[in-house]
Amino acid sequence: MSSIIDLEDLKARQQKTWASGDYARIAWVTVPLADVLCDAVGLRPGSAVLDVATGTGHVALAAARRFCAVTGIDYVPALLDRARSRAGSEDLPVVFRVADAEQLPFGDGSFDYVLSAIGVMFTADHRRAAGELVRVCRPGGRVGLVSWTPQGFVGGILATAGRHAPPPAGALPPTRWGTEDTVRELLGDGVTGLTVTTATVTQRFLSAEHFADFFLTYYGPTLKAAERLGEAERRAFRDDLIALAAGSNLAADGTLVNEWEYQIAVATKV
Repeated sequence: MSSIIDLEDLKARQQKTWASGDYARIAWVTVPLADVLCDAVGLRPGSAVLDVATGTGHVALAAARRFCAVTGIDYVPALLDRARSRAGSEDLPVVFRVADAEQLPFGDGSFDYVLSAIGVMFTADHRRAAGELVRVCRPGGRVGLVSWTPQGFVGGILATAGRHAPPPAGALPPTRWGTEDTVRELLGDGVTGLTVTTATVTQRFLSAEHFADFFLTYYGPTLKAAERLGEAERRAFRDDLIALAAGSNLAADGTLVNEWEYQIAVATKV
């Protein structure tokens, strides 16, 4: 078992990872998932909503467009700056705060809905983060999560990165949040009526090579993994990303079209 010190060090490394590259250039791939999550939890206008690990604010903005009172938190200030800019361009009254998903600065039962799309799955201490999601949700409120699955395309990206540049000791695979058994275990007895479904979102790139170079340039996990490698190893890493993309390509015109699988989990706070 990893110690608290190990997990805190891991968290610091992860924070640097998500602050690297230019996640705003990558974040658009998850835009469609924001409304998917809002629909899945049955978001009601006028509700208090927390978007955990909001990044550039997709879920927070989607909830605000449904006339909810929304707070979005993240531990990367630069991402929150982008989120504020986006909210401002639409005159959406979202409150964005720098905060840690593993230690949310809110009282018990503060929100009607506690949501996270491709966010909380990347925390260091999964159990602690899950406990915080449940804690700040009011009894009868809903916790809703969207996570990449281990068997899906992004699971393949992360597994490929891990083979070339193994993660720090004690790091748990983020895609474990994309399995029903893990989410059920993490949320525990604090929730009831957990429902889990899987779906896919279509992504398009100019080519498999374009996808690999785009992610190696802008996506923190692949960028930081590549930085740890020598020149020949980086070429091998890129080649494997190209092969991964080409292996599931649905296009026949030289471009790249992939289906990326994700899991939607919704539960009610006891």
